[in-house]
Amino acid sequence: MKKSLLTIVLLITLVSILAYGLGACNKDENPNDLTYLSQEVPAGFPQPVYKFEDNPLTKEGFELGRKLFYDGRLSLDNNHPCASCHQQIAVFGTYEHDRSHGVNSTHTLRNAPPLFNLAWQTKYHWDGEFNSLYNEAAQPIHGDHEMGETFTSIVNKIQKDPDYRAAFKKVFRTEFISPNDLLKALAQFTGYITSSHSKYDLYKKGQASFTAQEMSGYTVFQAKCATCHPEPMFTDYSFRNIGLPADPLLNDYGRFMVTKNPADSFKFKVPSLRSVYITSNYMHDGRFNTLAQCLNHYRTGVQKSSTLDPLLTNGIILTNTEANDVALFLRTLTDSTILNDPRYTKP
Repeated sequence: MKKSLLTIVLLITLVSILAYGLGACNKDENPNDLTYLSQEVPAGFPQPVYKFEDNPLTKEGFELGRKLFYDGRLSLDNNHPCASCHQQIAVFGTYEHDRSHGVNSTHTLRNAPPLFNLAWQTKYHWDGEFNSLYNEAAQPIHGDHEMGETFTSIVNKIQKDPDYRAAFKKVFRTEFISPNDLLKALAQFTGYITSSHSKYDLYKKGQASFTAQEMSGYTVFQAKCATCHPEPMFTDYSFRNIGLPADPLLNDYGRFMVTKNPADSFKFKVPSLRSVYITSNYMHDGRFNTLAQCLNHYRTGVQKSSTLDPLLTNGIILTNTEANDVALFLRTLTDSTILNDPRYTKP
């Protein structure tokens, strides 16, 4: 009996020590008592490529990134934050504009792509020059036709702000702001924005119905568009020449400008068609204002060249009715929840 009692006491003591040790370990791992966030992976989506393993996702880090995203001090003239080109009203693209405006009254070379579902990508920007959320954000900060600033100058500006010092100390355990931590915070904000709440998504869950025209458009889309824009992301993230004539003023050769491989001339990243109805203008240089213009390009405007995607040798054959129905289906991909989501709004 005494032996049994002794055994029980020892077990209780051991459990207490382990519990204390685990608690101490957790406290050591999270000394600033941060609130960790779970990465959203919508039903039917593949697993994201970027899982924040090098940048633990927290409420405080996300909110710091949001504050930086809207802060004009990240630009040379203090008037061009990230949000000046990536506007919430356009699912974080540029609202109804061909190419974005930068510092010193400049124009960027390309149309700013909307920022959502970034964690599923491996290459960023229209030409795929950047392979992480960090360097894809650093480029516009430095870009002469975008934000035009340096990290040294940015740090000098925001290091004077006691709220920033407190936020960086909370998230990264240091009051001394570094470019790396700044980019990590931005990545937590932009990498967390997920689009998966459209009528299409509800339809796939059995919670909404398509009209006859939307269903017809869906059928045509699956037959004639889904090779490059497969569900559920509505992009295959490849680079393709879709037969757009070059703008002689821009001289933009797409992925060739990164790889210097002639086979990549005029190839640009296939964009996601999610929320395409509200992300005009369209194409890499924003040359088209409407979806009808985009569809008409594929029907009659494809120009042949040595690097033209073979799938577009004869364009895409669509009747007027089919084109109209496809446009109505594309409208079902609109995720309007992002437009008013307070998590993404300027603090």
